[in-house]
Amino acid sequence: MRLSSKPLALSIFVILFGGIIFTTWMGWWQTETTREPAKYNEGELAGQYNPADIRGSYTFGDVSSLFEIPISDLQTAFHLPTGSDPAAVALKDLESLYAELPVEIGTASVRMFTAYYKGLPYEPSEETYLFAEAAEILKQQGHLTPEQTEYLENHIAAVAEAQPVLPDPILNTTPLVAQEATPQAVQESTPQATEHSPEERKVAGKTTLQDVLDWGVSKETIETILGNPLPPASTVIKDYCSQKGLTFSDIKTRLQEEVDKAASN
Repeated sequence: MRLSSKPLALSIFVILFGGIIFTTWMGWWQTETTREPAKYNEGELAGQYNPADIRGSYTFGDVSSLFEIPISDLQTAFHLPTGSDPAAVALKDLESLYAELPVEIGTASVRMFTAYYKGLPYEPSEETYLFAEAAEILKQQGHLTPEQTEYLENHIAAVAEAQPVLPDPILNTTPLVAQEATPQAVQESTPQATEHSPEERKVAGKTTLQDVLDWGVSKETIETILGNPLPPASTVIKDYCSQKGLTFSDIKTRLQEEVDKAASN
């Protein structure tokens, strides 16, 4: 049986677009990535998004939409530069943007800010810092407990007045570089999270892969966490994460778990 051109064209149209319509109806067809953190599954908060599950791949626009936080508050809280779209900035890029600070501002900072902003429970799993502007916004929201207020007062990071400049348009795959932003002292009484000595066995901003190996974590375990073959042992882990587009706070947490396991054995 030989089909003429018109029936053949109609058949192709039905097969192609009919398949798309059917898979869309079934929920199988997706044209964009869905970012959705885990939700609380019990208690009064059941059904609400859990800030602890915010990922470095999310953008500030995602956080604004998911947690109903004005993008202007996020821009002020994290010193996102004017002149570019703050909603397009990926959270993982904060680590590159503020790499020269003596303390870390990254995805964990966004998690804590979001939780405190919405009055949701959150226990920092590591030393987590925010800028003074972020702390002021949180105080205005009125959800802080006395313990959270005290924690914030002891975990304030500060930078110079100069605003960092981002490329335009912002691409999530493009590392961000802070220009003319120079670190200032945080507070004399505030510990600098990146200056732990190796003896403390704390994975921090200046920790190298050799430190982690010396602390008893195997080469194979480190490679599994990094998702790549082990680079030179002298590599600073935070620098490696920036180069590879990895979220340092997540890698740091996983490595710290392995360091603690090795110390307990």
